[in-house]
Amino acid sequence: MAHSKSRAADGKITYPPGVKEISSNISKEEMVRRLKMVVKTFMDMDQDSEEEKELYLNLALHLASDFFLKHPDKDVRLLVACCLADIFRIYAPEAPYTSPDKLKDIFMFITRQLKGLEDTKSAQFNRYFYLLENIAWVKSYNICFELEDSNEIFTQLYRTLFQVINNGHNQKVHMHMVDLMSSIVCEGDSVSQELLDTVLVNLVPAHKNLNKQAYDLAKALLKRTAQAIEPYITNFFNLVLMLGKTSVSDLSEHVFDLILELYNIDSHLLLSVLPQLEFKLKSNDNDERLQVVKLLAKMFGAKDSELAAQNKPLWQCYLGRFNDIHVPIRLECVKFASHCLMNHPDLAKDLTEFLKVRSHDPEEAIRHDVIVSIVTAAKKDLTLVNDALLNFVKERTLDKRWRVRKEAMMGLAQIYKKYSLQGEGGKEAANQISWIKDKLLHIYYQNSIDDRLLVERIFAQYMVPHNLETTERMKCLYYLYATLDTNAVKALNEMWKCQNMLRHHVKDLLDLVKQPKSDAGSKAVFAKVMVITRNLPDPGKAQDFVKKLAQVLDDDERIRNQLETLVSPACSCKQAQVCVRDITKKLGSPKQPSNPFLEMVKFLLERIAPVHIDTESISALVKQVNKSIDGTAEDDEEGVPTEQAIRAGLELLKVLSFTHPVSFHSAETFESLLGCLKMDDEKVAEAALQIFKNTGSKMEESFPHIKSVLLPVLQIKAKRGPPRQAKYAIHCIHAMFTHRDTHFAQIFEPLHKGLDLEDLDQLITPLTTLGHLALLAPEQFAAPLKSLVANFIVKDLLMSDRIPGKKTTKLWVPDDEVSSETLAKIQGIKLMVRWLLGVKNTLSKSGNSTLRMLTAILHSDGDLTEQGKMGKPDMSRLRLAAACALLKLAQEPCYHEIITLEQYQLCALVINDECYQVRQGFAQKLHKGLCRLRLPLEYLAVFALCAKDPVKERRAHARQCLVKNITIRREYLKQHAAVSEKLFSLLPEYVVPYAIHLLVHDPDYIKVQDIEQLKDIKESLWFILEIIMSKNENNSHAFIRKMVENIKQTKDAQAPTDAKINEKLYTVCDVAMNIIISKSTTYSLESPKDPVLPTRYFTKPDKVGPKAANVLGAVNKPLASAGKPIQSKASRMETASNEDSTSNPSSPQRTKTSVSNLDKPRGRKRGAASSNLDDNPSPKPKRGRKKVAAVDPEDQWGEESRLGDAQTEDEQNSPPKKGRRGRSTKAAPANQETPAKGRGRGRKKATPPPEEEDEGGEEEEEEEEEEEENMELKTKGGRPARAARRSTQSLAHLYLGISPILLCRSSQALSGWMGSVAAQLFSGLSRYVRSGSSPISGGATQRHSEICPEATPGLSWLCA
Repeated sequence: MAHSKSRAADGKITYPPGVKEISSNISKEEMVRRLKMVVKTFMDMDQDSEEEKELYLNLALHLASDFFLKHPDKDVRLLVACCLADIFRIYAPEAPYTSPDKLKDIFMFITRQLKGLEDTKSAQFNRYFYLLENIAWVKSYNICFELEDSNEIFTQLYRTLFQVINNGHNQKVHMHMVDLMSSIVCEGDSVSQELLDTVLVNLVPAHKNLNKQAYDLAKALLKRTAQAIEPYITNFFNLVLMLGKTSVSDLSEHVFDLILELYNIDSHLLLSVLPQLEFKLKSNDNDERLQVVKLLAKMFGAKDSELAAQNKPLWQCYLGRFNDIHVPIRLECVKFASHCLMNHPDLAKDLTEFLKVRSHDPEEAIRHDVIVSIVTAAKKDLTLVNDALLNFVKERTLDKRWRVRKEAMMGLAQIYKKYSLQGEGGKEAANQISWIKDKLLHIYYQNSIDDRLLVERIFAQYMVPHNLETTERMKCLYYLYATLDTNAVKALNEMWKCQNMLRHHVKDLLDLVKQPKSDAGSKAVFAKVMVITRNLPDPGKAQDFVKKLAQVLDDDERIRNQLETLVSPACSCKQAQVCVRDITKKLGSPKQPSNPFLEMVKFLLERIAPVHIDTESISALVKQVNKSIDGTAEDDEEGVPTEQAIRAGLELLKVLSFTHPVSFHSAETFESLLGCLKMDDEKVAEAALQIFKNTGSKMEESFPHIKSVLLPVLQIKAKRGPPRQAKYAIHCIHAMFTHRDTHFAQIFEPLHKGLDLEDLDQLITPLTTLGHLALLAPEQFAAPLKSLVANFIVKDLLMSDRIPGKKTTKLWVPDDEVSSETLAKIQGIKLMVRWLLGVKNTLSKSGNSTLRMLTAILHSDGDLTEQGKMGKPDMSRLRLAAACALLKLAQEPCYHEIITLEQYQLCALVINDECYQVRQGFAQKLHKGLCRLRLPLEYLAVFALCAKDPVKERRAHARQCLVKNITIRREYLKQHAAVSEKLFSLLPEYVVPYAIHLLVHDPDYIKVQDIEQLKDIKESLWFILEIIMSKNENNSHAFIRKMVENIKQTKDAQAPTDAKINEKLYTVCDVAMNIIISKSTTYSLESPKDPVLPTRYFTKPDKVGPKAANVLGAVNKPLASAGKPIQSKASRMETASNEDSTSNPSSPQRTKTSVSNLDKPRGRKRGAASSNLDDNPSPKPKRGRKKVAAVDPEDQWGEESRLGDAQTEDEQNSPPKKGRRGRSTKAAPANQETPAKGRGRGRKKATPPPEEEDEGGEEEEEEEEEEEENMELKTKGGRPARAARRSTQSLAHLYLGISPILLCRSSQALSGWMGSVAAQLFSGLSRYVRSGSSPISGGATQRHSEICPEATPGLSWLCA
């Protein structure tokens, strides 16, 4: 080494053999040639060549001179760099260059030469690669560790390599770069922030997208150096995240992107960083929390991520952000859920509870995204989501926002089509989501037209795709219909009915458009446009569009013809598709991509186009039914029992026969139906008969051979078939044959003559047949029918008991256990009613006699003869039959007029019958008659009595019936603005006078001031007022108040001279007024219209109103609907409508009142209390009902005179009254007036249903089946009330804050809720006044009497 130093000191440069001096005096080309030889020499040398190393030491120093390092020619610089790289290799580990500045210049020079790697197609690329390979293999840059400027050198090297890397480089280039850079990180003492930034910047998304190879290089480097570089990465994130020193790096704003990339590269790089993220999740800065949540969502949701398992505290902390106060954070969490469910099914359990909460989030967007997340995962693989998650989607189908409902419904439809229709997940998956089809169809019960239209679209696209081939489409529909639940079937039937109705409306519009122009025609067109508009979304906008469509139809004959073809009964499914396409193409415009008019027309065409059913479809459906009958269908594979499939298929055909009767007109179809008539299954034969009735109007002309076979079958069915088949057979003959009188006579005569009471089993079918003959042909058989009813039905059948009933404590038995005599009597009652409905004649005494007969059955609890032979179940059946018969007659105006108030009230009490099934059956008939607007409005008041029903489900059902009926009436009034003359019979608010009058005559309301009885009255009134007052349309609250005030100025027309009855009337009005005042803030406004009271119920108003009955002090307790807190006057102003609340008469707060006898039993009383039997010798009153008088001897039915008023000994010694609603019995006070038990009463104590309830199916009338609205409502359970009572102090503030003059404005208000305040706050003071010791009492009461003459003395003093 000493020798070499001396050689270096000499300064003499030795060149390799054949190489002359390299200086500035030679040309560039010569210099390049000589340098290549030098490069070759150094390339061949190795570290062991000591002599050569010493020989060429000065040459090595010469090549590092500024002349070469700064030479302008790139080839020279490249060759020099290669030489220098070999020099570092040869002289390693000690370089021949000792000056730090020189070393820096050399390595910066080499780094600059590495830029030549960028051009892979360059002629010199191999030399550049050699340079890279050499310095990477030797780790030449490690010499720089000792230099002060090492960071600058390394940073420049890293930047250069990241800049030059591109997709033209092979794996070797990539590997040498990684080797070169990793040696610097792994063997160095530290990594500067600048150098770290040079690496990390390539991970930022913007840079990553610009140079993917640089990203891959950085990724490989970080993987190679993970352990060495991790402390510096941790320090960087600690400074930025924890200390907030964002100035330490330009990458501070990209920390979350970097964390994600680093985690994806190697999770060990972030071992110490992840706890910092947990801290950041709890930051007070919303934006910062949002950024962390977005980051963790990607980290947890990554496909191969194990972060949730590795860092459970961080996972739990992240789940907590699902409940963050900041909406975007919750939204981000919900969006993450779908990726997490798809990539990590094991985390579904943790997510379920949080998604449940978010599915009820107040933000619409969050609820929407919950649905999207769950549905997205379910569509990928149904096993990824559990039943709980699918239930969240199910719940959101009833969301208050249309966007959420639509997403939920469409999501469920897509899941159903994929796994059930297409069978992608097998039978197990299909069974898991089998409920979806029912749920989607249930939504058709919603009032929103948008929901209904979406259900129709889902049905046509996802449940039974209209684009399927006909046979496959009908097979799909067949098995779908067979597996739907009852409510879904009704919804589907309703859907077809609505579409058919709209089809007829459009057909009517086309007919009107074709008529000559006139004012009347224009009005008719406008009326029809309004009807069509109500069947489209957004009726406000749709009205203009339908008007425009009507104008287009008038102007464009081609479109009109296309639409006529579309609504034609003979239109096929293929024709419908062509017509829809042509109409939309004609109305569309390429220049106007967004066309609201065209969208509305598409909606209309979707609803009216017969995309599923035509003649070919019906034929295919009948063949499918025949396959099931023959046993060749795939019923078992579809999971449907064959018998169930056949019944469902016939029911489906029956429904379609209403909406598409023309499609059935084929010999093949009728012949198949004939075969069904011969089957043993009664339901199948019944359905076939109904199909014939609906579709056979032209059978005589078109299919005479079918008629000749069918007629004998119908006659046999009418004479000897089951009752329901006999009924349908008669209606088939009436609908299908022109010479029906002859056919009827052939049936009537033998049946009439063959009636025999000795064979009761064979009597039911003849009575059914005769009853329907009486309905359809009353004039043809007028004389024999009158004799039949008077002699056989009344005298021989109803007025005699032949077979003793079974002694049992049950009130109801299944249909197959009912005695044949009872069934015959029921048919006898129906025959009488059908006969009356057929003749519709009020001139004869038949109507009055029948009504008296029916009310006598109700009076006698069903045992008309009062001989005690009948069993309780038979009596229940007859009570129900008599009550339903009364309802049937009341639907006919001519008979409604002759029904007395007593008969109406007695009929109403059946809704409180002791038998659950009687109450249920009566309520359903009542609801049906009201929904069809056939029963008068006063019958709606009957539902008020349901407040006393002991069964929660019955109360809930009654409430829903009220809601439905009131909604129907209000919608009818909106749609028929011209029926103002019928307002009195349609406006729901007019039910209040009827309800008040009915409750006044409630047989349980005996003593005017009895607190318990008044509370029952209050519950009953609130049961109906709650729904009526839920919307204050047109200031209806003031209208109701005015109506109640007017009633107090009248007397009860039923008993105008009975002081006690009128006192009851005014007291019930006080209770009603109390409810109105306590539940409304607008009751005191001016009434929009002066109400009209029914003169049949109330007399004309008196000039001076009656005194108020001040008895409500103890009964005026706050009312609360179930699940809602009791509201003060202030809180009511801030509370939304209580439309969705459910009245719960037995709510908890009623058991906490200070009134001592609040817990007395409720419901129907059976007799006097035992404590009264000995102490009260006076005769016991009847149950508020006058016994039906004996029939006048001149009447045609003298047999009714056997009904007497006398009570038996057992009735006089009646047992103590029973507890109401299952509460403990409490003895009545000795001086309390109590009702006596007797057969003359109109009501029995209602009892809950038996544990094993057997629904007895009552025979439906034919006209009811044709017009069936399918509006049976699903029972909803009410929520328990949660509110506490209003304190006396709050009442005092409320009372004292109101002007006395305002209080005195009406006697009703004063005697109502103010009476309660007075009783509690001023009882001592009032005693002081009454004693006469007050010096101002006289003047005060006198002045008040002048202001309010109707007030009581106590209230006069209070106001003064």
